[in-house]
Amino acid sequence: MNFEDYETLPTQNSITHMTAGAIAGVMEHCVMYPLDSVKTRMQSLRSAHNGSIVETFRYMVQREGLLRPIRGMSAVVVGAGPAHACFFATYEQSKHTLSQLTRHRHDHITHGLSGCLASLIHDAVSNPTEVVKQRLQMLNSPYRGVWECARHVYRAEGLRAFYRSYGTQVTMNVPFQAVHFVTYEWCQSRMNPTRGYEPRAHLTAGACAGALAAATTTPLDVCKTLLNTQERGAEGLVGAAGLVMRTSGPRGFFKGVAARILYQMPAAAICWLTYETLKHALNTVELAEESTTNTAGSSLACATLRIAAAEVPATTLTRT
Repeated sequence: MNFEDYETLPTQNSITHMTAGAIAGVMEHCVMYPLDSVKTRMQSLRSAHNGSIVETFRYMVQREGLLRPIRGMSAVVVGAGPAHACFFATYEQSKHTLSQLTRHRHDHITHGLSGCLASLIHDAVSNPTEVVKQRLQMLNSPYRGVWECARHVYRAEGLRAFYRSYGTQVTMNVPFQAVHFVTYEWCQSRMNPTRGYEPRAHLTAGACAGALAAATTTPLDVCKTLLNTQERGAEGLVGAAGLVMRTSGPRGFFKGVAARILYQMPAAAICWLTYETLKHALNTVELAEESTTNTAGSSLACATLRIAAAEVPATTLTRT
């Protein structure tokens, strides 16, 4: 499959992007979920024994059970699929449209802006599941499962509770995705200039993009965690930031930064590799089907012409 087949044709097929994106999102979050639980604990103000990744993980397993780090994973399965389907479909369509408008003269701006637009859609879909997931990840969480947690939050705090951190989530994810996509596309242009299907390039570019984006947006992620878990009544980004500063000082904004980077590096690599692999596979099937249809059409046309050519002399002789 050449460059035009791989990059141009898929942009027109949103179903391909949504299917590949949904599977990639579920894979990414499920594989790395235990480390995400550790990161949430490390960012929490109420958690004990959260000085390092190993200490936090050991405490969770020894005191709360072997399966504690994966508690709440079903919320991710429910939310990550549709959220990532919308995310990648929006990104690919935006990138295609903006690239045509700018005639590929400002690709970095195009990639960053497309990532920002995709992030707005993604966060609107995923924010409720993020709230449920993080409440289940907390120390001494009173909830036994995803649906119990969701029902309790809705009855006690209303629908607004599921979007209390949406503003902070968007504030974090817009720069996160801008850095993420610009880095990914830049790495691709260096390691994979033909933009074909290159698994090693997708894997490496995804890891670099995830690490850089995670490191630069950790302070906002700390504030988002406080809002999702409603620790000490934090309200809004400014209130959460003030609470972090009062309780932990400037260093508090980088709680869990190592866990966040270690989570995002393989998560982004897995996500991009899965997405590009599925996109490649789905488009290969689509191209094969189109080729079969075109071949069948050409064969039918040739057969029709042969029949017509064979009938012409007979008709001419009869008239003579």
